[in-house]
Amino acid sequence: MFSSVINAMEVFCVYVGDQLGFYRALHEGGAMTSTELARRAGTNERYTREWLEQQATAGYLACDNPEAPAGERSFSLPEGYETVFVEPESLSGMASFVQLLVGTLAPVHQLLEAFRTGDGVPYADYGEDLHEGQARANRPAFTHLLAQEWIAAMPDIAVRLHADPPARIADIGMGQGWSSIALAKAFPRARIDGLDLDEASVAAARENVRAAGVAERVAMHVRDAGDPELAGHYDLALAVECIHDMADPVGVLDAMRRLVGPDGTVLIVDERVPDAFAPNGDEIERMMYGFSVLHCLPVGMVDTPSVETGTVMRRATFRRYAEEAGFSQVDELPVEHETFRFYRLRG
Repeated sequence: MFSSVINAMEVFCVYVGDQLGFYRALHEGGAMTSTELARRAGTNERYTREWLEQQATAGYLACDNPEAPAGERSFSLPEGYETVFVEPESLSGMASFVQLLVGTLAPVHQLLEAFRTGDGVPYADYGEDLHEGQARANRPAFTHLLAQEWIAAMPDIAVRLHADPPARIADIGMGQGWSSIALAKAFPRARIDGLDLDEASVAAARENVRAAGVAERVAMHVRDAGDPELAGHYDLALAVECIHDMADPVGVLDAMRRLVGPDGTVLIVDERVPDAFAPNGDEIERMMYGFSVLHCLPVGMVDTPSVETGTVMRRATFRRYAEEAGFSQVDELPVEHETFRFYRLRG
């Protein structure tokens, strides 16, 4: 437990460096003293020096001259560490997960009260760190894997998305839009509609879409996927890492089934967890339960009635939801991933 406390403090110090731009400054500018880094980042020298020493003690930074007077010590980001702390599309990136973790604690006192009352904690109350952290955390997978491995595991769908007339994709719960952007870049004929009920996320997604140069084919909407006007409009509907957050996942899956009609496909990407509970789980299940207690279950209990799923949505649970939503075919795709499982739904 003592080691866990130390690890937690080090994680929060990583958050400080990420948010203040320290890692990027060291990556771009090379070795620096505390005065040089503070000047470059616009921070106080004394605080900056303490952070540099803490990071070197933790092993995240190198100190080139530890015997020098405090203000003259030079610190650097070791080669290769930029993939963990700096590069936004690196599959090794962890600074985004740190921001996500910090975000889970934003409404911690509301969470304690929710434990007593049985109420939920609204997604909006988790704030920008959680919303941006989750978007940053998933962006590398969307960039490098969504089309190349996940969609590729459905060859007929990949062919359709490249074909004319242009295919239409509904991206459900798309957050800040990185999944929609990745789809647009991978399938230059396709038209993508992102549907999300969180206005702040949709606003951020629209800006990301514009900056990515795909706004002609990608539109972000504050809109319910169950809107009957959308029925049958899409060849593919996908939802990445959000079904377990829903109070009514069966209703959402039923809406997605209607979006694609009888000939379309629904792709669900959700957490890879064991098929049954057991004590002393591995690191992945420990992480999933942590996110479930702090965020996913509370968010899923805001609306009532709720099925109260939580992050740890096991295969049998998801299959039951899909069958209750009217799908006649539920296939698990042969895609290897450490934290995600992939379901193709038809019917």
